[in-house]
Amino acid sequence: MHRDGWEGGRLLINLAAIAENYAQLCARVSPAECGAAVKANAYGLGLKEVGQTLYEAGCRTFFVAHLAEGAALRPLVGPDSRIFVLHGPPPGTASACLTHTLLPVLNSLQQVQDWQALARTQGRPLAAALQLDSGMCRFGLTEAEVNHLTTHPQELEGIEVTLVMSHLGCADTPEHPLNRQQLETFTRLKALLPAAPASLAASSGIFLGPDWHFDLVRPGAALYGIAPTAEQPNPMHATVRLQARVIQTRMVPAGASVGYGAAFTARQPTPVALLGIGYGDGFPRRLGQTGHVVWPDQPDIKLPIIGRISMDSLAVDLSPLMATGTALPPAGAVFDLIGPQVPLDTVARLADTIGYEILTDLGARYHRLHYDPRKG
Repeated sequence: MHRDGWEGGRLLINLAAIAENYAQLCARVSPAECGAAVKANAYGLGLKEVGQTLYEAGCRTFFVAHLAEGAALRPLVGPDSRIFVLHGPPPGTASACLTHTLLPVLNSLQQVQDWQALARTQGRPLAAALQLDSGMCRFGLTEAEVNHLTTHPQELEGIEVTLVMSHLGCADTPEHPLNRQQLETFTRLKALLPAAPASLAASSGIFLGPDWHFDLVRPGAALYGIAPTAEQPNPMHATVRLQARVIQTRMVPAGASVGYGAAFTARQPTPVALLGIGYGDGFPRRLGQTGHVVWPDQPDIKLPIIGRISMDSLAVDLSPLMATGTALPPAGAVFDLIGPQVPLDTVARLADTIGYEILTDLGARYHRLHYDPRKG
């Protein structure tokens, strides 16, 4: 192990930036409440640290995907917090929501029936959210199922509907007609159900405007620094910096190839650095021959990733750096793979994916350092 405690890759997570992003979104949607999606280990950044940071920043409504995620989050935030489980309880597990004080999001008539049956055995009403399919055709009650509940209101007896929600399919493309269509469908369908607070917008939906805010928004990606609107300047603070160390450097002779498959062949003698990070760490293999890294000592120089990315390493062409007369970076030198000059969304675009996937794929081998500049 290196003397400062990490070897191949290091992930720096700025908790203050997450709190600042939350505050910015709160101000944008006021008077609506701003919740937070912390599913998938808070988008790969650490459920414990991120959950507690958001709670300290004032967040009191959280969203997770699975019941187990909610159970893990419950002891990390105060008892005054609500935790919604987006997938609802799997068959036979509804009582676990009560054990961990979780609120299921009911997506189907079967889940509604299961929750109502549990309420009967408890002898009291049980709170839950209802999700409507407003046009994305993913989760939620269909229009026919909403109409069924309208004509059979007894099937909601014993269920305290605390939230009616839906999800937008094209919110990151503001001009897409589905955004307005889903807004109109959601407004129409929720009017058929018992009166309750409503939620439609996640990160990108927030930026569509107040018509989409309703009573509660539930950002995820924007909290973690991902741009909420495609092809627009990103108003959010960056929250992560991904770094890797040089394992060794070498001069590759002209005509020699680098790495598996001989995907890169040197046209001239080429100085190469091997960094101790690869697809085994969740760094996308697709960035071979397309991505670049930056040495913080020369932040304006992009250094191409060459050849195929291996499980534990990748190769970087140092020629642009050497052209400035800079000395060869020594073994142990630190390079940025995501950082101030290599934004997360740029990395995602070069990998032909989205920032969500980059973050949630970041592997367990990284040395993770959560820090908060506000606390010294």
